[in-house]
Amino acid sequence: MTTPSIPVFRVATPADVDAIVALVQSAYRGESGLRGWTTESHLLDGQRTDAADVSDLIGRSGSRLLLAESDGRLRASCHVERRDSHGYFGMFAVDPTQQGSGLGKQVLAEAERIAREEWQCSGMRMTVIVQREELIAWYGRRGYRRTGEYLPFPYGDERFGVPRRDDLRFEVLQKEFDEVAA
Repeated sequence: MTTPSIPVFRVATPADVDAIVALVQSAYRGESGLRGWTTESHLLDGQRTDAADVSDLIGRSGSRLLLAESDGRLRASCHVERRDSHGYFGMFAVDPTQQGSGLGKQVLAEAERIAREEWQCSGMRMTVIVQREELIAWYGRRGYRRTGEYLPFPYGDERFGVPRRDDLRFEVLQKEFDEVAA
């Protein structure tokens, strides 16, 4: 792990699609994903996202693909979307060589700021594969709680990967923003 300089945040454009796909794939799948702790390689094979999915998120109304860059390089990204009174946080990826540097905390904080201050959302929701206990614990340390609400894994849809086990499902995590946010 190397320590990047302070990240610069910006919104993704269509010109960023290939770099975002490569970053997300490197954080979750294959050999490069094994360098970081966010890999899902023990749960899923195949792709994590593709250019069509990323392009759709960039062009979707009420949606933002947030990029974090430092030293002239893409270091992290996430998807933030307004859904009724809450923001939705997803497709979060940090370059495996930057994981553990604090960059992920900064990206999550910026996504929460967008939802809270720009969209006036009352909180943030996300889904996490239930077998990712270490990731659920990481979010728990940042104020997210398990809701007990579960969603099925999209078996048969290889756009989400090829499952290596038959018991995958998502749990919804939620964080309510404080009324008196600083």
